[in-house]
Amino acid sequence: MTNQTPIEQFFRKHRCVLGEGAVIERLKRAGHDLDEHVVNSAFVYDPEKRAAIEEIFRQYLDIGAEHDLPLVLSTPTWRASRARIEAAGYGGRDLNGDNVRLLDDMRKSYGPYARKVVVAGLLSCRGNAYAPAEALGVEEARDFHAWQAEKLAAAGVDFLMAATLPALSEATGLALALSATSVPYVVSFVVRPEGTLLDGTPLKEAYGAIDAAASPRPLAYMANCTHADFLARAMANEQNAGLLVGERILGLFANTAALSPEELDNSKALVEEEPDAFAAAVADLHDRFGLKVLGGCCGTDERHIRSLARRLAQK
Repeated sequence: MTNQTPIEQFFRKHRCVLGEGAVIERLKRAGHDLDEHVVNSAFVYDPEKRAAIEEIFRQYLDIGAEHDLPLVLSTPTWRASRARIEAAGYGGRDLNGDNVRLLDDMRKSYGPYARKVVVAGLLSCRGNAYAPAEALGVEEARDFHAWQAEKLAAAGVDFLMAATLPALSEATGLALALSATSVPYVVSFVVRPEGTLLDGTPLKEAYGAIDAAASPRPLAYMANCTHADFLARAMANEQNAGLLVGERILGLFANTAALSPEELDNSKALVEEEPDAFAAAVADLHDRFGLKVLGGCCGTDERHIRSLARRLAQK
């Protein structure tokens, strides 16, 4: 099921890669009920909900194809750990594999453009992604996440991506679980503008610690659920000076709201940014720091990704 081009070569050969925009948040905005345990992972089994999630992914595929940009899609498995799947009553189903096949089938329907689309197997932390105090320890995280990592790897994803991570300890354990699959993987953090993870660890320190702990080390690092201005300030912070951060960070799935995680978590209203303003700020990260994979997270929809695609196509 994997793309014909090895993922390391895929990222190396393309100057810019478009990332998807929001999925879970858009489903919620549209009035779809999200499962308290697995969120949108079981949408694949309900015809109406499956159609809703396919519509969103096809919008991103259509935008990528229109601009002939390579595209990253991530599986709807952000909350598909074994414990959550069993709690939701889907223990007899291959929830991770079925979502991989969902995206692979959609990718294949785009003919030759399918070669420019890669599928990331998505995982996240066990608890609240905005609460670093809830993070698992290294060994506990490795054991907890190994099952899902193996399921996604066996289903044939192009790479694995652990995203929306708030703390170094659980991220390190996740990296150990992902490295054991032999599938290339990316680790993505929520980043503060001060240049740290949510637990206060500087990016430079976090990257160095995980690179030293995991073998093979991550293919790269990313940031997500973070405003473009926050990441720009974080990367320019003196505590992240040197080559390590600049060389190891691959890209950003950006929020439209310039809010802290705490403010965003408690916000009852959607805080949007105009698509062109969003696109300009995100594309500027390519020009300033060489970030390659650029897409959207909270607050984004097809308008933001289309505006971003227009800018990236000109790079």
